[in-house]
Amino acid sequence: MTQQNTTTSRTQWHTIREASLLSGLSESTLRYYEQIGIIPPVARDPSSGHRVYSEHDIDVLQTISCMNAIGMSLDAMRQYLGNATEVMSAEMGDVDPLVVRERAKQQVELLDAQALRLAEQLERIKIQQSYCAIKTMYWNAVAEGRADAECILDENRDLFEQVRRVG
Repeated sequence: MTQQNTTTSRTQWHTIREASLLSGLSESTLRYYEQIGIIPPVARDPSSGHRVYSEHDIDVLQTISCMNAIGMSLDAMRQYLGNATEVMSAEMGDVDPLVVRERAKQQVELLDAQALRLAEQLERIKIQQSYCAIKTMYWNAVAEGRADAECILDENRDLFEQVRRVG
C-alpha cells in the first residue's frame, strides 16, 4: 500500500492481505477479531473503504497471533490487550502509576494462568506419548512372535487408565 504523506511523518499503511501475511492471522480472523472487539475498529482507506493497518496495528496483530498460538482464550486476549493499552497511555502520562502496576500484575496473572494450562496440556501429551510407546512395544512384540507381548499390556494397565482420564 502507498505511504500517506503528512507534514510531520510518513505512515506506512498495509492492506488486510499484507496485515494477514505479517501477523500470521487469516483475513477472516482479522475481520472477526475486529467485529468482536479483540482489536479496535481499523482505519479505512477514504477512497476505497478498505481496511488499512498501521505499523502499530501490525505490532498488535503480531501479539494477538502469539496469544492465539499459545491457546489464550478470546476473553483473556481482550483483557491482555486492554491492560497493554492502559499501560501505553500511562507512558504518555495519562494514567496513574498505581494503575500501571495493577495492570502489570494482571498481565502476569493472565500469562501465569496460560502457562499453567500449557503445563497441564503438556502433561496430558506426555501420558498420551507413553501410551503410544507402550502400544508400539506391544505390537512389535506381537510382530516378533514374542510370548511376553501380553505382559507388556498387563504391566501398564495404570497408564491405560491415565490415558482414559486425560482424554
